[in-house]
Amino acid sequence: MMLLITLAALALGVFDFVDAAIRSSEAYVAAGKLTKPAWLAIVGISTVVVWMFGLISFLGIPAIVALLVYLVDVRPALRGVTGGRPPRTSSW
Repeated sequence: MMLLITLAALALGVFDFVDAAIRSSEAYVAAGKLTKPAWLAIVGISTVVVWMFGLISFLGIPAIVALLVYLVDVRPALRGVTGGRPPRTSSW
């Protein structure tokens, strides 16, 4: 059971990282959150910590909290600023 929960946390970390990467830097500023590089670092390091140490560890619990904060606080704020869609990068 712990393996499934850990795999779900890793999937959440990858999802958060990709989502943070595709949002524009301006959206973070407009939403009043930390900068894009800061959130990429937080989410990336948290994902690596969950992968290396698991969830039930001294570092694992703060890592999962950081991943959940991005999911329930930062992501909705960014979606509110951008209208729910990531920015288009091409004219196609």
